[in-house]
Amino acid sequence: MPSAERFAALQTIQRRKPAAVTKPSALHEIWADDVFTLARMKEALPRQVFKSLQKTIREGGAIDPSIADSVANAMKDWATSRGALYYSHVFYPLTNLTAEKHDGFITPKSDGRAITAFTGKLLVQGEPDGSSFPNGGLRSTFEARGYTAWDATSPAWLMRTPNGVTLCIPTVFVSWTGEALDKKTPLLRSNAAVNRQAKRVLQLLGETEIAPINSSCGAEQEYFLVDNALMALRPDLQLSGRSLFGAPPAKGQQFDDHYFGAIPERVQVFMQDVEDQLYRLGVPAKTRHNEVAPGQFEIAPVHEAANVATDHQQLIMTVLKSTAKKHGFTCLLHEKPFAGVNGSGKHVNWSIGNSTQGNLLDPGHTPHENMQFLLFCGAVIRGVHQYGPLMRAAIATASNDHRLGANEAPPAIISVYLGSQLEDVFNQIKGGQLKSSATGGMMRLGIDSLPEFPKDAGDRNRTSPFAFTGNRFEFRAVGSGQSVAGPLVVLNTVLADSLAWIADQLEARTAKGESVEKASMAVLQQITQENGNVIFGGDGYSSEWHELAVKERGLENLRTTADALPVLQRPAIRDLFSRHNVLSPVELESRYEVYAEQYCLAIEVEARLAVRIARTQLYPAVSAYLGELAGSLQEQEAIGLNPSKALAQQIAGLNQQLLDRAAALETALGNAPHGAEAHMRHCADQLMVRMGELREAADALEGLVDDTAWPLPTYQEMLFVR
Repeated sequence: MPSAERFAALQTIQRRKPAAVTKPSALHEIWADDVFTLARMKEALPRQVFKSLQKTIREGGAIDPSIADSVANAMKDWATSRGALYYSHVFYPLTNLTAEKHDGFITPKSDGRAITAFTGKLLVQGEPDGSSFPNGGLRSTFEARGYTAWDATSPAWLMRTPNGVTLCIPTVFVSWTGEALDKKTPLLRSNAAVNRQAKRVLQLLGETEIAPINSSCGAEQEYFLVDNALMALRPDLQLSGRSLFGAPPAKGQQFDDHYFGAIPERVQVFMQDVEDQLYRLGVPAKTRHNEVAPGQFEIAPVHEAANVATDHQQLIMTVLKSTAKKHGFTCLLHEKPFAGVNGSGKHVNWSIGNSTQGNLLDPGHTPHENMQFLLFCGAVIRGVHQYGPLMRAAIATASNDHRLGANEAPPAIISVYLGSQLEDVFNQIKGGQLKSSATGGMMRLGIDSLPEFPKDAGDRNRTSPFAFTGNRFEFRAVGSGQSVAGPLVVLNTVLADSLAWIADQLEARTAKGESVEKASMAVLQQITQENGNVIFGGDGYSSEWHELAVKERGLENLRTTADALPVLQRPAIRDLFSRHNVLSPVELESRYEVYAEQYCLAIEVEARLAVRIARTQLYPAVSAYLGELAGSLQEQEAIGLNPSKALAQQIAGLNQQLLDRAAALETALGNAPHGAEAHMRHCADQLMVRMGELREAADALEGLVDDTAWPLPTYQEMLFVR
């Protein structure tokens, strides 16, 4: 029998029924219904205004300032006709969250009337406080001015809540001095860098009609759902997103029975509600299913242009969290909310392409004959080898550190998986004899009634952090709570850098009279010879790979954020971003400072929570139970029995250990050194270790103390009760 509070929570959950929802609408009736789409723009705008705006959206050119008033008025009329009274410049500061300030369309008149108005100036520019967001020293309190600026390449949308409707306008966020304070600005710059360098390579290959080239993204979002009745009794999950204490249940995920299992009815109703809202927002949610861990689920959209996909990914997280509350859940996006079961990632499927050449990472059926693909794939291989530590830094957070390398997610060593077919092709290139591509053949199941179907030429590798999956690469190491913008910025920039190198090499060789084909093969051979160490098709979880990768292949194993973030201060990384106009040295340094501070703050919040819970909930509860146990022992002795005191002594010892370790953790909290790198090392090497020691004592006590005395909801209750 659980404690009274836990029992009451469990009774509440048992009484819950799936929320009443309307029957799902037909997709064509609701798709992008709350989005100011190109079709709606075409209806609402003068012909020349629409053509100008469409050119900006499709080709990425400069926006004509003279059209701003027309666009603003049309956008306002559309939004107010659907009930909007407010608008908001939505932007993405360096918090992995979404920021928004709501302003009314209202304009009072001198005769006492009020009208709705929205000018081009208000559409194009806003002015939030630049010093109140993480900025790494770029803005002080006495230097507060910051600007938001309209990003016309991502559509505006309506956000509906029980309190009303708001027109949301995607924007970038910069300081008064022009530095990027957000995630979107460097993403747009990195897309421009890829476009420039990819065009150079395609032109050298003989292409003459080349549409703008953009990266694409499809992010697989994993998450946990915990009932609100239990969440109310877990201050650690409420404030840090992670259970700081919790003994493993008798059953976890060892039966492999949750993955792709039947979705619980209450959860499926929640999912349908989420998808209905996302479809209205033009977010192409495609897949939903149970994930590996109990209580864990996934939603995955179709691939989109990276900038739009990033905005949509933020919307997915927002809608998941807000909708969960309506259904009596809390949606946890932390990478490791529960120890001992799989954590949550956000696999970023990434590629580049355009409307004329198509997907530039599509190998076709005979990749050995596809020089365009081989050069672009070779550029990726070179980029990952040259800048693997930067890719690790791009996914470095305190929460993701719990997940990476834990036999459930890729290791912290960044390598490339190509699959057997492409690995063989690049090995042929390395040896100077490119002749053939292996084929997958047909899958025959030996049963007449079952169909034969084509078999892929290569397998999948779930242990790889960066795997080729047919016509794209899957960055599997990204954390579930992260914005995808940061990883995309890095992938785009390192690709642009490798494409620039390839273009330089091809230009130099063809200038000396070499054919494009011969020059391309020579460049590819150099890439494979100099960067082949990053290609690995084996078990990324194995200790043998960890040793081989570091000692023989020269790859870095940056286990923690404290190890990874200093990569941002390396001269080569500073030069990379500066060379491609993605981040200035000042902007890059500010991001290092912000991310280092966020890492330290996250761990210190957890440490303070752990101390408080141990002292104010666990120690008193265990002490009270010890008193009852001691009384029972005395009563047994009074009637002539000789009961064992071993359990009581064990609990008393662990309870004192709990108190002592809480004190040691509190002391370590007060000894933080100055300087970002030293502070991170202290958090990684001192606070995390002491939190682990404190948890060890607490979890041991949970397995010994009477269940009615334990104050915190257990893993069994949180993971399995729906």
